[in-house]
Amino acid sequence: MSEDQKDYTSISPSAKSLLLMKGYTNIPYARETASLLQGPEVFDLSFDEKDFWFWIRVMHFENRYWTVDQLLKQTDAKNILELSSGYSFRGLDLCVRDKSIHYIDTDLPEVVAVKQDLINKLQLDQQVQGNFELLPLNALDESDFDAVVSRFEEGPLTIVNEGLLMYLSTEEKKRLCKIIHKILGKRGGCWITADIYVKRTADMRANLPQSRSESAFFEKHNIEENKFENYEAAEAFFKSEEFELVKEATPDYGQLSVMPHLLKVLPEEVRNRKEPPPKIQATWMLKPIIHP
Repeated sequence: MSEDQKDYTSISPSAKSLLLMKGYTNIPYARETASLLQGPEVFDLSFDEKDFWFWIRVMHFENRYWTVDQLLKQTDAKNILELSSGYSFRGLDLCVRDKSIHYIDTDLPEVVAVKQDLINKLQLDQQVQGNFELLPLNALDESDFDAVVSRFEEGPLTIVNEGLLMYLSTEEKKRLCKIIHKILGKRGGCWITADIYVKRTADMRANLPQSRSESAFFEKHNIEENKFENYEAAEAFFKSEEFELVKEATPDYGQLSVMPHLLKVLPEEVRNRKEPPPKIQATWMLKPIIHP
């Protein structure tokens, strides 16, 4: 299948799995929306046996969510576009709390339809003060991307994403970078991405428990291959696409709601380990390099 014919709809089941895990955290709206999702969990993850590895996964995704928020708070963003948001309700939460924000939340059509249904059933948009929009968008379609961006008022734009780049090949990443660079070059603003993932070592991959269906999903979408070799390579890639790294989020694990659960099941060898665990992900704020 060519890049243009690639079926991105098969990515969507991962969004469901992620929401079910986030339902164990205090991420806004995660618990109530997760409780409405019916049907089997596509990766066959054991939600009954909440062991060390289960809580490690939940911790990772909770931390990733809050690191995006951490960098967002360091901007004066009023126009915010989130790409491939899945069943995250960051934009809705911000618009409930801040009437000055225009937030456009996007994903593929079938995810948007389910998400809108969840919002309607729980009446989550009743307290919205800002301008919240939920729209379908394939982030690699430049004309559709431009049409969504045109809905914003004039002024700088902050583009946000978590859980997108690992599904894109190098060429697709470059295509996305060109679209975003062109838009931010005209409007000003920044790109906050939580998708700075580096490849795991062979030992790490061998020790990470995965169900058969989860492994098949990772292989189908080349998840490991699509990650960066290391953080230096990631920075070099974005620099080659005319972006500079201006800030990196600092995780605050002590504030995560999942930590009490994780500490209860922490193996002794992990508890006594002197060195920190390997860093597999970072959240960066990028700005376009503009040449005079």
